[in-house]
This record gives sequence, structure tokens and C-alpha cells, in this order.
Amino acid sequence: MIEATVKRQVVLDTETTGLSTADDHRIIEIGCVEIINRRLTGQNFHQYINPERDIDAGAMEVHGITPAFLADKPLFADITDEFLAFIDGAELIIHNAPFDVGFLDHELGKIPGQHKSVKAISTVLDTLKMARDRHPGQKNNLDALCKRYDVDNTNRQLHGALLDAEILADVYLAMTGGQVSLSLAAEQAVPQQHSQSDNTITAGSQKAIKVIKASSEELAAHDAMLEKLQQASSGNCVWLKSS
Repeated sequence: MIEATVKRQVVLDTETTGLSTADDHRIIEIGCVEIINRRLTGQNFHQYINPERDIDAGAMEVHGITPAFLADKPLFADITDEFLAFIDGAELIIHNAPFDVGFLDHELGKIPGQHKSVKAISTVLDTLKMARDRHPGQKNNLDALCKRYDVDNTNRQLHGALLDAEILADVYLAMTGGQVSLSLAAEQAVPQQHSQSDNTITAGSQKAIKVIKASSEELAAHDAMLEKLQQASSGNCVWLKSS
């Protein structure tokens, strides 16, 4: 009996005090979402972290996290073991991976006796590189990918590590052709059974093509969608113009 291979992935995002580890900027939030065999498991890792330094004004405008909020949060060293255990052996899925991995390794390097690096315990997949390869010359930030792959990000008023990891998980699964939500992941696909009596059309077939007309409900749904397109295009829906 052949055992199925289990593929464990962790979608990861961080928020930081600024943009550069060269200026000793620090991680202030980590969010991780677990995927096993392309299914969201609901198992997450989320932690706010006291960086023991100030936060750049520009960074606060992006994520809205203040020093006052972080004052009573644990230090990175306090959550390191739990964090490393969560990502150990997984493939990390990160948007702009060099940024997050660089900050994580910067934090790990500050801990006395801690000699691990992220890539020593996990492999890394960069979805920004993947998106650029698939959509050259286009915007490939997370918001643009949400729009392109029809992923709902309406709750994303500010950046947040866990929220962004959850959104990126949906984007990644959509980009790679898989299921895109926890509810869909929980459903078991039931393959359809086909027999030789199915009405298939082959070259030279003399069978008449069966025409199935849309129901009144389907026509109403079609008209409603055209009306949405008309509003979204400021009255320039080409399908309505040609009708």
C-alpha cells in the first residue's frame, strides 16, 4: 500500500518598525497560516512583538501598530521556539520573501546561542516572483493580485500580518489553480461518472445538437450582471451597447 505524501505549507507575513535591517529595524508582528495538501487547516500562528525601539511614522501609516500597543507584548526571543516549531519542515509561502526572511534572520541573529536561519529549517516560495513571472509588466502587489484573482480583501483597511497571510493563502491557491477558501477545502469533490451512452458529439456524427435554453432565473441573473457591469463602466458596457 502506497502512503500519500503530505505537503505542509505555511503562508507567512510580518510587519516591522521600518524597511531596513541595516538600520536595526525589527519585527513587530508575525502571522502564519497552515496549508496541508492544498487545504487550509485553520491552524495559525499569530504574535505581536515588542521591538524595544521606536517605529517609523511611515510604517505606522501602513500597519497602524503603535509603540504603546506593543509595550506589554513579548520579545522576539520569548516566542522564537514556538515560532520555529510552527514553520519547521514546511514550505514557506511569502510575498516578497527576501524582505521577510531577511528580517526573521536578523531577529534570530540577535539571540545568543541561536544559530538557526529560516532556510535551514524551511524551504521558501516567493509569490511576488511567481506573480511577476506569470504577469510581466503588471502590478503584482497583494491588492492587485486580489483583484486579478477575485479574492475578497475588503477587510484590508491597514496591513496586518495575519490578515495579509490569510489573503495571500487565498491568492496563492487561486494562482496555482486550487481551492481558495476553508469552506471549499472542507468539501470533498465527487467525480462524475460517464458512460458510453453520454450524448457526445464526434466528427461525422449525425446526431442533432441539443439546445438547452436559459431559464427565467438564469436570464434574470444575466441581466443583473450586465447592469453591474454597466454601472462599473460608467455606462459603457459593450454587451448592452450591442444589444
